[in-house]
Amino acid sequence: MNPKLDVLTPQNSQLIFIDHQPQMAFGVQSIDRQVLKNNTVALAKAAKAFNIPTVITTVETQAFSGHTYPELLDVFPNQKILERSSMNSWDDQKVRYALKANGRKKVIVAGLWTEVCNNSFALCAMAEGDYEIYMVADASGGTSKEAHDYAMQRMIQAGVVPVTWQQVMLEWQRDWAHRETYDAVMAIVREHSGAYGMGVDYAYTMVHKAAERTTGEHEVLAPVPAK
Repeated sequence: MNPKLDVLTPQNSQLIFIDHQPQMAFGVQSIDRQVLKNNTVALAKAAKAFNIPTVITTVETQAFSGHTYPELLDVFPNQKILERSSMNSWDDQKVRYALKANGRKKVIVAGLWTEVCNNSFALCAMAEGDYEIYMVADASGGTSKEAHDYAMQRMIQAGVVPVTWQQVMLEWQRDWAHRETYDAVMAIVREHSGAYGMGVDYAYTMVHKAAERTTGEHEVLAPVPAK
């Protein structure tokens, strides 16, 4: 049985964020950087909603790369950050121990840059750790569109499975009857999924007559034709 035919579930997968740091993001040209941050934070919130074991690793924080996005860190308060010197996360023993401790062979990866840190980790984790790698293409970025695209192609040829953040979240959800995570998923969709989220807000308020998703009340003044 090909294990890649197994869908991702909250029980069979773990997640690693690699180098979502400002200096790394400055160099990204393959995706709008605000979209990149949106997608990364959305993936993190999804992982928290489904209790997915998550690793956050950084490189040369003080010397070059800066601190991980605060929006990402705030999703996982008190999370230990695994600092490295190597561009390849697999070279750091802390990372290997953390992945092994999570006890899951399906490793979902989001990181910067696709062609360097993601690529080297993916190849080594598969070759030396016997992990299955699922690369979140839209929560990762490269120094050019070509750099990102060709790195993705190289990894796919080696056996990496390409995914997107929303695909991962909805694969974890699988069935809308899973009410224990339904509200959390809908909250993430409304905040991070663009037109899909707007559609959910519209359906909730206009069709189902739910309250608006605002933190306070806003008085609506009726039209007054000008004289």
